[in-house]
Amino acid sequence: MKHAMAALAVATALCFAAPREVRAQDIAHKLTAMDEFQLQIAADPQISPDGKKVVYVRRFADPMTDRRYTNLWIVNSDGTEHRPLTTGNRSDTSPRWSPEGMRVAYLSDADGKQQIYVRWLDTGQTARITNLEQAPDAIAWSPDGKMISFSALVPGKEPHVADLPSAPAGAKWADPPMAYDRLVYRFNGAGYLKAGYRQIFVVPADGGAPRQITNGNFPNGGNELNPNLAVWTPDGKYLIVSVNRHPESDHEYLDDEVYEFSVADGSLRALTHRKGPDNSPAVSPNNKWIAYTGFDDRYQGYQITKLYLMNRDGSASHSLSDKLDRDVRDPLWAADNSGVYFRYDDQGDTVIGFYSTDGTFKKITEHVASTTGAGGSGTFSLARNGVITFTTGRTDNPGDIAIYDRGALKVLTSLNQELLEQKKPGRVEEIWYESSKDKRKIEGWIVHPPDFDPEKKYPLILQIHGGPFADYGDRFDFEMQVYAAMGYVVLYTNPRGSTSYGEEFGNLIHHAYPGVDFDDLNSGVDAVVAKGYIDTNNLFVTGGSGGGVLTCWTVEHTERFRAAASLYPVINWYSWVLTADVPDVAKYWFPGLPWDHTDHYMQRSLTNLVGKVKTPTLVMTGEADYRTPISEAEQFYTALKLLNVETVLVRVPEEPHGVARRPSHHVAKMLYISGWFDRHKGK
Repeated sequence: MKHAMAALAVATALCFAAPREVRAQDIAHKLTAMDEFQLQIAADPQISPDGKKVVYVRRFADPMTDRRYTNLWIVNSDGTEHRPLTTGNRSDTSPRWSPEGMRVAYLSDADGKQQIYVRWLDTGQTARITNLEQAPDAIAWSPDGKMISFSALVPGKEPHVADLPSAPAGAKWADPPMAYDRLVYRFNGAGYLKAGYRQIFVVPADGGAPRQITNGNFPNGGNELNPNLAVWTPDGKYLIVSVNRHPESDHEYLDDEVYEFSVADGSLRALTHRKGPDNSPAVSPNNKWIAYTGFDDRYQGYQITKLYLMNRDGSASHSLSDKLDRDVRDPLWAADNSGVYFRYDDQGDTVIGFYSTDGTFKKITEHVASTTGAGGSGTFSLARNGVITFTTGRTDNPGDIAIYDRGALKVLTSLNQELLEQKKPGRVEEIWYESSKDKRKIEGWIVHPPDFDPEKKYPLILQIHGGPFADYGDRFDFEMQVYAAMGYVVLYTNPRGSTSYGEEFGNLIHHAYPGVDFDDLNSGVDAVVAKGYIDTNNLFVTGGSGGGVLTCWTVEHTERFRAAASLYPVINWYSWVLTADVPDVAKYWFPGLPWDHTDHYMQRSLTNLVGKVKTPTLVMTGEADYRTPISEAEQFYTALKLLNVETVLVRVPEEPHGVARRPSHHVAKMLYISGWFDRHKGK
């Protein structure tokens, strides 16, 4: 906490004072970085089986503890009786309705460690169902409501290398060494991984001893940050799970298959057998079909995830979504077995779609979002009567809970109404423009300051998304709104390589990133400048992760920006593959391993053209970032120092990829970026 507040103080000092002509009351009516502690975020809405109530997760940040927490809230489907189910500074997540709709199971650390709880809605009584050493996750009710399945780590042994002596009586020795023998031995957000594998368990819904269903040295229960959800068959006899049980799973990490595991004895059978991911299985209510997602792996940087349908026994598998050319996620069966609902991103918007079993497609509803970033998307759930609940949001609203019932949309909550009535966000305008590279149409969005006057001139920030296989969209972005409130126009775009525009568009950067995606970004700046209200003497650029890569690439290819802020970038692709938590991505993003294609790796590395950089550049990374380790940022910083280019290195303690685990660090990130840009504004 001491480090966090010190960082915040330094960040604040970096920021210039507000212009004299801006009155104090004007500042009070604009969003600031400290409004991080006022935002309320809705997530994971779960509708009751009868469609009458919705339980959801409500996220908030506490300024006194500098931590993020979640509680459960419930609301009727007509918007009435909106109230909390849990309260306090704790983590209550994953609410799941029992089949009869009288109980809600959820995960909570109310007693200090995450466990499974069940709440009876008629009485309000709550019981802790598990008392496990290893935290459970990915809970699901059995069809009869008597059991709950979950995923949890079964600890294993580290590789044995040597027998170590014991410390003498009364002596205090250092902690012993830790040994690893897996390809992925640490993971962003989870840290260095414990020995062992996650497995699937079941536990009586009224409490009792858990029973392990899956076995073997395979990640049957997923990994620390992505636990596998087991899906019960309607007869309650089997659990359907997507898992990679291949001997080469360390080196072919996408090669999941759909398995059935017997609840009675743990016996298993593979239902799919192809090269590539087979994920998110969903069993039809009549136990006749299984829907799932995946693709035939061709080792491309971007591959469209399709919706598949197969018979319950694994036969007759076929794709339903070949014509969609969009990534399908989270399939859910209609109660009448007529087809499958799912979500997908289309040109920066998250949409719920429906495929009937005969392949007929229908678009259901749009704007499925719940996030404080333009790159996020929401979730949904489905009642037996066909009512859908989902998180909805637009560029002026971080997100609320909505339901869709037979063509009618109703928003049930207004979590941030009070804040946004006091502090009006900037207007966001969608634009399309041509890339100078090949006249290809590129989509982007412009965030205007809240008091925008087109007759004035404004500084511009180009914000670049990460991934690179991801997208921005018409979603609320807190960081960009804060910059707009400071008087900047902010441009964010989806250059080639972005998702939600089809596989061909995504693979325009296959084995060629970073590269001509710069032309798409630079053309976007030209398009906004052409509108006449941009001060061309004050252009700035920033981005995180893949956006940090392109920020560095941008200042290596143009001097038009007065300053840059590169957040948690990759600088040297050779060293990144050997230090990141996802080393096997090399076979997708590159033609081979670094020592076999050294020239290719180095030509795409930011060290290759760093000698051309003249732009003052701030570089920031979390010290616990294992996705783009801090050594990457340090390489760029040192190179710029050797070149005598103005630069600052910012290390954020305890932070993984993204620098947002602790609220004060997220505040500091925004203030460091804006402070750096303010410091370099021209007259």
